[in-house]
Amino acid sequence: MELPLIRGEYKHNYDLSRLTWFKVGGMADILFKPADTDDLADFLRQNKGQLPVTIIGAGSNVIVRDGGIEGVVVKLGRNFTKIELLENGDLAVHAGCLNFNLAKFVTVHGIKGFEFLIGIPGTIGGGIAMNAGAYGAEFKDIVNSIVALDPQGNEHEFSCEEARFSYRKNNLPDNLIFTKVIFNTKQGDETEINQKMQQIMKNRAETQPIAEKTGGSTFANPEGARAWELVDAAGLRGERIGGALMSQKHCNFMINKGNATASDMENLGELVQEKVKAHSGIELKWEIKRIGRR
Repeated sequence: MELPLIRGEYKHNYDLSRLTWFKVGGMADILFKPADTDDLADFLRQNKGQLPVTIIGAGSNVIVRDGGIEGVVVKLGRNFTKIELLENGDLAVHAGCLNFNLAKFVTVHGIKGFEFLIGIPGTIGGGIAMNAGAYGAEFKDIVNSIVALDPQGNEHEFSCEEARFSYRKNNLPDNLIFTKVIFNTKQGDETEINQKMQQIMKNRAETQPIAEKTGGSTFANPEGARAWELVDAAGLRGERIGGALMSQKHCNFMINKGNATASDMENLGELVQEKVKAHSGIELKWEIKRIGRR
């Protein structure tokens, strides 16, 4: 079919490894960078569900498979990073904004409760998609409402209650594209907020392989257990397939040692699942998203 008319930018056969933290993966048939939310909505209205559409945020929590991604990959760029302090004190944040940048913004404005964001790679949209959390807090603790586009380009707003957040997921339809989030705010002490964030960054640097080509946690914590402890107990710290390695520093983090393929990473994850299941009887669930053609 003919591509929809847009104000943004199309790129054909785009190497998606450039957009992910793991630096692996194949090509996007088409990469689309919308000019703004209206441009994205226009694209969806014209597309009418004909071409498959996949969203990529910061690429921090995703393995793009070696076969690439069919259809159109939407990358929300700098026009989707705005942070607005509303008259009622709440925050309106566009989905492409990095968690790190929002954490810095709230520090300057003395807003507490967002400190955990400094320790979570990725974007606000990705955080909503998986109810990202760390250091005892989750997105559901600070969200007021979520604005999203459906596949036909219609805009919807959902309350935090309607999203029905649970551990590492929400219960909204999978085919929505999150464009903006309204956050509740509470005033706090700027010095205390900054100190808490500094401690989180220090802990993260000491316990996670943040200087490597990695993502967030590979597996979600099963109820009543910690994924890294199960991986460690099964003797899988440092386990390797090709260029993919379970980190020695934090064995629930997967690393690309420089020459890994997406298949190496996915195969390593599946091997870890299999060995942990054999050792403990517990089946680990992927927290890293795996998308595209295998």
